[in-house]
Order: sequence, then structure tokens, then C-alpha cells
Amino acid sequence: MNDTVQTAVLGVTGYAGAELARLLLHHPRLKGTPPIFAGRVDAKDEARGGVPLAEIHPELADSHGSGNIRMQPFSWDLLTNLDVKVLFLATPHEQSREWVPEALARGLRVIDLSGAWRLNESANRAVYGFDDEDSEVAAKTQAIAVYGLPELHRKQIATARLVANPGCYATSIILAVRPLVAAGLVDLSHGIIADSKSGVSGAGKAPTAKTHFMYAADNLSAYSVFSHRHTGELLEQIGVDQSEIIFTPHLLPIPRGILSTIYVRFNGAQTSESISRVYRDFFADSPMVRLYDKTLPQIQYSVRKNYADIGFHLAADGRRAVIVSCLDNLLKGASSQAVQNLNVMLGYSEAEGLE
Repeated sequence: MNDTVQTAVLGVTGYAGAELARLLLHHPRLKGTPPIFAGRVDAKDEARGGVPLAEIHPELADSHGSGNIRMQPFSWDLLTNLDVKVLFLATPHEQSREWVPEALARGLRVIDLSGAWRLNESANRAVYGFDDEDSEVAAKTQAIAVYGLPELHRKQIATARLVANPGCYATSIILAVRPLVAAGLVDLSHGIIADSKSGVSGAGKAPTAKTHFMYAADNLSAYSVFSHRHTGELLEQIGVDQSEIIFTPHLLPIPRGILSTIYVRFNGAQTSESISRVYRDFFADSPMVRLYDKTLPQIQYSVRKNYADIGFHLAADGRRAVIVSCLDNLLKGASSQAVQNLNVMLGYSEAEGLE
């Protein structure tokens, strides 16, 4: 499928929604076919045909008139009448649980940026407390969901009807650890430690006491210890159980970016060359992963970029390594990963519109 298609975005008002809009509006394969943006619109704005994007996100205004495109009142008939083929949901988890089954029933392909359909195991989904957990519709929907990490599942994503975009923390850790675990190098009896730090935008646009400037500025705090929602993604996608990994997220007083420092012990002595070879082989066909050989990644290298950056240092004994993984939580951790999934689904070059 190489012709341009009509896309739609529900949930453009958030941080990730804004980045998704920017990427889709400038995607070379979608020129002349801008996304349909829809959402909740009050009566006054509905009377004028919706809300201009420039009023929601002034940074989206450009010389091509992108800022004049309007977020229209959402309805399923709107998507049908405008022949939408691929629907992006940048909506809360509960909203995606409600809308995805309806979208699939209407023949749409869906890329969901929420956590609604990421987890296959009910024990891991329990942290969300979904009201429809025991319903037949939810079970059928979950059964066709593909975890949207192209570096792991691009073959399944290519034909998927529902792609569950990964979490930002999860992406940074899975990409760093999965190649080593898959190669059988990691001594899981010693456990994996993932110490991750994210900018404040990772908490979403709605203000809370802990994302308030007076709390977050000049501060560093751990949160959701042993209970973060992304933990289940690590277990399922790396292939470990709860006793074999500790993941601790921290709130970093910067707007955006993630740095994960990951500690592993190997079954036997390794060399830097042997570890580098594992990563190079695993990511040989993955244009959105950058491997660092001479230095370690930093947030400043990946912020506002669409890449995941991975580097490591090996201890002198060859048995221990510190891996550093960085990405932009709003891009490779959310919106650009969604566009990467779109590229795979439509048969485009995986990095199209992202490099």
C-alpha cells in the first residue's frame, strides 16, 4: 500500500498530540492530505467550523496554512464521510478502551498512543483497573493488538489492525536490554536494575501538585516505585519476571527527555566488541536507533529528535555493564514512534518523515 491515505487524530490538544500533528502535517507521503483533527468542541467553536490548530498550538502555524486547519467536532460519521483509513488516538487510557472497538468495527486501522491495549497479561493490566477487563469485546480487541515497537515487531505491525504504541520509559529500557537478554548473555538471577529519569512533559498536560513548577524545579524525585504502569511492558517485551528486574522512574526538572541507566551482570565475561556486535546485529534494520561506541548518550543529543540512543560501558572484569539509553519522551517515546508504526503499516520507508 504505497498511495497516500487519509489519517485522523483524536486527542490533538496534549503534548504528544501536538508533536503528532506536526509530524503528520510535514510527512512527505501525506502532503496534500492533511490529517483530520477531531475532538470535543463547544457550541461557539462548532458554529465556526471548529478550533484552528494555531489557537490550540501556536507553534503549528506555518507558511503552508497548517495553523488554519481546524479541530472539528468528533463523530464517527465525520471519519466515515472523509474516508479516514488510519486513526491515531492520543487519548486517555479509558477513552481508548471505549473507542478502539468501535473504530475497528468500522474498518479503521488504529494506532493508539495510550496504555489501553499494550499489555497481554491480565495481571499486568490490573494496574490500570479497567472497568471492561472481563468483557468479551475487550478480550477480542486485546487479542488482535500488536505492541508497536517496530524494532521488535515490524512484521506483525505491517498487517496489524490495532497497534498499541509503547510507553516512553518502556521504549528506552526494552530497546537497551532486549538484545542482550535475547542473546542469552544476561545473568537474570542477579537481576536487572533500570534507573530512569523523565522530563515533566511525561506526566501529561493536565497540571498536578507534583508537576507544579514549585515542586518540580530544582528537585529530583522517585515515584511509582514497584508500581509504575510501564513495568508490565518490560516484563512482557524483555521476557523476564518481576523478580528479575527493578524499574524506578524519577521526575527530572526539565521539560522533556528520558535517560535510563541500566545495570546488568553477564553469565560470562564479555568484551566491548562482543556486546557491540549483539546490538549492531539486533538493530541492523532499525534506522531509528543510534548506537554510541565512543561515548554515552545524553538527553541533549536526543531531545527533539526521533531516535533512541543506546551506549554502554563494560567493567574491567567483563561481567558487568552499565547501559545508557536516551530518547525524547514525546517523540520516540510517543508521537514519532506512532508515525514510525504508520510507515510500517503502509509500506513506506520506516524512517520516512522522521530523519
